[in-house]
Amino acid sequence: MLGERILRARQAGGLNQRALAQAAGVSAMAISKYERGQTTPSSSVLLALAKALNVRTEYFFRSTKVELKALEFRKHPDLPEKWKQRVLADGQEQLERWEVLNQIYPGAWANAFRALSKLPDRIPDYDAIEAVAERVREAWHLGLGPIPNLVDTLEAHGITILLSEFASAKDFDGLAGEADGHPVILVGASLPRDRERFTLAHELGHLLMKGRLAKVLDEETACNRFAGALLVPKQTVLQALGNKRHWLEPQELLLLKMKYGLSMGGWTYRARDLGIINQSAMQKLWQLFRAQGWDRYEPGPEHPSEKSQRYDRYVYRALAEDVIGESKAAELLGKPLSALHSSRHMARTDDAPHQ
Repeated sequence: MLGERILRARQAGGLNQRALAQAAGVSAMAISKYERGQTTPSSSVLLALAKALNVRTEYFFRSTKVELKALEFRKHPDLPEKWKQRVLADGQEQLERWEVLNQIYPGAWANAFRALSKLPDRIPDYDAIEAVAERVREAWHLGLGPIPNLVDTLEAHGITILLSEFASAKDFDGLAGEADGHPVILVGASLPRDRERFTLAHELGHLLMKGRLAKVLDEETACNRFAGALLVPKQTVLQALGNKRHWLEPQELLLLKMKYGLSMGGWTYRARDLGIINQSAMQKLWQLFRAQGWDRYEPGPEHPSEKSQRYDRYVYRALAEDVIGESKAAELLGKPLSALHSSRHMARTDDAPHQ
């Protein structure tokens, strides 16, 4: 078990055996033997390994194990294998920490995910996807307005969300899979808010529509359509834009983006898919987008990505109830003990009221 954890931490750190050996002051052969369980590192070497891998020594002795599976880099088959290993190892590590809390507070990891009823067994065309998104909103009582925090919404309905600092390859967005029967979505932690929200909705589409799409439909295109329809349902788009338009003002699209968390580009696709604008108007809009560089970076203030507070809350609850100590809490939060101390004893801000 110790060898497997050294291997996992090395992969999550993006290091080969030689690089880890050099950082820890041992030979590459020693690292190989540790990982295969042929020898056990001394306490001093273990401390050196923990420092080199940026983990606490408690990490090496964690017995909890969760299998992360069914994750596919569908759109990115050419990504380096080393990069894929790092992302998956990071996801595995996050899930194991979740499971530690789940053993303390059963049900902490995620609510039970229940398959939605009334979803069609077969989705014949892209237009039929609108009804699938409407069914999700209806079942989850989301109404027709903006979804304030999609991360919290998905976790409230039994989907575990992992935000990986390592998932930052060009054009990589996210992937979906499962762990111990729980659906899991992993996305890059540094994505802009609108791209993160679209990715989460896109991966939800993969989870819900798997095996339901007609063979003539492209799954990625179908999930893009689902993502747009989930974030801004058809009725809302028609109310916002009208039934027929020859042009969409960029400032109009920016305001809608700020309200609904769907990119300006995403709004143009919604308008095209629903027949509000034709393909010619769509092309002219995107000519403008490319000329202005908006196909890469859209205008407007940059909103931080959505973060789940669920995990941190459970760690601090366990700490408050003396179920775990500070050392374990720091390990679960992935931060130094000094940083945990700072977070527990919050300094008064300058604008805080004086007593």
